[in-house]
Amino acid sequence: MAITNSRSLRTIASALLVVSLCVAYAASQSSPAASSSQLTCPGKLSCRDCIQTSNCRWCSQPNFTKARCHGAGIGAQYCPEEYTVDPSNEFIKIEARELSKASKGGVAIAGEGYEESHWSSSSSSSSSHHSSSSSSSSSSSSSSGSNIVQIYPQRVQLKLRINEVYKLDVKYTQAEDYPVDLYYLMDLSKSMEDDKQKLSTLGDQLAEEMNRITSNFRLGFGSFVDKVLMPYVSTVPKKLLRPCDQCEAPYGYKNHMTLSVDTARFSEEVRQAAVSGNLDAPEGGFDAIMQAVVCRDQIGWRQKARRLLLFSTDAGFHYAGDGKLGGVITPNDGDCHLDSLGKYTHSSIQDYPSISQINLKVKENAINVIFAVTQNELSVYERLSKLVEGSSAAMLSNDSSNIVSLVRDEYNKISSSVEMKDNRTDSLIEVKYYSTCLDGVRKQRNKCDGLKVGDLVQFDAEITLLKCPENPREWNQVLQIYPVGIDESLTVDIEMLCSCPCEQPGHPEYKEYAEECSGVGTYKCGVCGCGDFYTGERCECSIKDIHKEFEDAGACRQTNTSTECNGRGHCVCGVCECDKRENAEEVISGKFCECDNFSCDRTQGLLCSGPKNGRCECGECVCNDGWEGAACDCRSTTDTCIPPNGGEICSGHGECVCGGCRCKITEEGRYSGRFCEKCPTCSGRCNEFKNCVQCQQYKTGPLTESECATNCTLFVPIPVEKVEVDEEKDENKCTFFDENNCRFEFIYNDSGEKVIVKAQEKPDCPAKVFMLGIVLAVIAAVVLIGLAVLLLWKLLTTIHDRREFARFEKERMMAKWDTGENPIYKQATTTFKNPTYAGK
Repeated sequence: MAITNSRSLRTIASALLVVSLCVAYAASQSSPAASSSQLTCPGKLSCRDCIQTSNCRWCSQPNFTKARCHGAGIGAQYCPEEYTVDPSNEFIKIEARELSKASKGGVAIAGEGYEESHWSSSSSSSSSHHSSSSSSSSSSSSSSGSNIVQIYPQRVQLKLRINEVYKLDVKYTQAEDYPVDLYYLMDLSKSMEDDKQKLSTLGDQLAEEMNRITSNFRLGFGSFVDKVLMPYVSTVPKKLLRPCDQCEAPYGYKNHMTLSVDTARFSEEVRQAAVSGNLDAPEGGFDAIMQAVVCRDQIGWRQKARRLLLFSTDAGFHYAGDGKLGGVITPNDGDCHLDSLGKYTHSSIQDYPSISQINLKVKENAINVIFAVTQNELSVYERLSKLVEGSSAAMLSNDSSNIVSLVRDEYNKISSSVEMKDNRTDSLIEVKYYSTCLDGVRKQRNKCDGLKVGDLVQFDAEITLLKCPENPREWNQVLQIYPVGIDESLTVDIEMLCSCPCEQPGHPEYKEYAEECSGVGTYKCGVCGCGDFYTGERCECSIKDIHKEFEDAGACRQTNTSTECNGRGHCVCGVCECDKRENAEEVISGKFCECDNFSCDRTQGLLCSGPKNGRCECGECVCNDGWEGAACDCRSTTDTCIPPNGGEICSGHGECVCGGCRCKITEEGRYSGRFCEKCPTCSGRCNEFKNCVQCQQYKTGPLTESECATNCTLFVPIPVEKVEVDEEKDENKCTFFDENNCRFEFIYNDSGEKVIVKAQEKPDCPAKVFMLGIVLAVIAAVVLIGLAVLLLWKLLTTIHDRREFARFEKERMMAKWDTGENPIYKQATTTFKNPTYAGK
């Protein structure tokens, strides 16, 4: 009889549930978000699952007969406010010292007008929190710059609910006269001998130039060669002592001078440092960088200072794995190993560090690395600088004579920009940065350029909890938001709201072996947790009674025509026990097993296009902010269609469709590229760069040498053997013919901070024509042809004459002349006279 009454009560409760859902659904038609929540919320059977769903609230009221998990749009008449569990994001400011400026000498003074009125001033007495890199501060830092504050606030506590965005305002300003530590790390192989001599004369000038920037400047010096092992250096005893003429014994790394204000000593240390030699071209620079970064006490890095590591070389570098060539297989541990003389003791014991290790230590110690290298190595170190946070590469002259201007320019470049980053290592938390910078345009970016001392920049960090970790111990995490290269950070203590307070022991609504759960289950948040051996709303059914499930099969049908538990579960004591999937992340849920989180639309195999775009709830995709579509694969804004440097949507040459640009075809040409910024048939900036490429690379063109130096300062072409376009880098190809009919090509990329031009090393010129030879050949040919014609004419006339003479002779021979006397011929007479005779 008791069982029958229990079944009747469950039938009535089910009917009431259906009616309440219909009423709630009708009331939510005016709001799409509320409609979505009303479809997904009732399928959540625990308070934890309910609050981990957007726009869902849990009702913990005892003997509640309607769906406990309901949408946020339902009012207090559905569930009393005191029983409603609906946590929201909560912000508590712990430490918020005002932004400050530093007067001469490094004593901090409070900045003016940097405290926002809507932020409370409830700064606690807790000490300033720094990143892990600040744990081993230099003993020489003293109080210089210790009170300078450049980021606001310094520490906050944030309670986050899943998929709810919280906008955290972060302010930054560059303090005046901020301390600077510059450590010069130099390659002292034989090829850098002239650079060392030049540097020894520029120490005072370098210090004088930096003192114009800050009065609190310190300078240090270190050098490196390579591991003293074959095949890096010759291990012949004679070569170990003197590898080359006027050379000292090779070594890995040595700290010659700790950071100091004594610039005269710097010049002396550089002058006295002896050059050495090695065998292979790459040097052991990574060993030196690692030691110079992590040996904070030995180098003398101050905690509150902008730290610059100037790395100077004319060769490449060895990295992790190269040590195996010399028999070194122990990986680099990233620790400091300097002896009392400042020499690296583990050069022949540990392998070279990897690029990722260098990047990690540079980030932890907030150091800006400047790679000052010669022109032939510049392209390699430019690619390396993209992999090391806060680093840059610049071209060093062959004798290092431009080192002073190089340091000044690179420091101005570093100090005039701020880039916000964080220490996230997983995909649980998403952080997006927005800023107006100095151009007044708010857009998604984490870097601002063109800053001067005193400029205030505000970043809006939108923090979103995407997923709750399975392990409750991971529900409390620490997020560090920091400006790159500055040893200051905003520490965010994050508490993830992944469970309800009433699910924790000690809460009034938490009872073990409760009467409400038949004395065998745990009552929490108004429902019973029955464990593995009991089931039912009140844990009234034992697993042993499974054979009786057919008697209660009617209570497990969603409609009269549907199958039991929709064919995806078993009816146990009038309650659907949904089937378990092989993939633990795929869950079938709902009172009648009508919901799941795996049958939604997919894009490229990703459910709802991935967790950043949306999530699958009860067979439908619920999109996160900024996404839409059946599979959440379309962006709801046009921000992704705006070029990184700003401008019109799709560069004004297309339309934004589903977060991407669809380019147009115009009379000028066909546009392409991610932002329709390319037009292969358009002239682009090719004509603009043509003359400068000609005069700089080939020393030709209309520009003279002086005009070239004056007008062509935007870029310096990088010579390459063959010009190839990389579409991913937004490169554009240009082809021209010069006045000598030589064909030359170059590509340019103007999408970054500076224009990068790569030009064909040598133009393709037609073969040279030997004009004198051609003229002489033509004259000779004319003469020869004339002679040939004359000879031919002579030959023909001779033949003709001979033929005529022969014919004459023939006719003469054949003529019949009279052998008698010729009548017209009179014989000659002869008369003789004697002159002496005289007629006597």
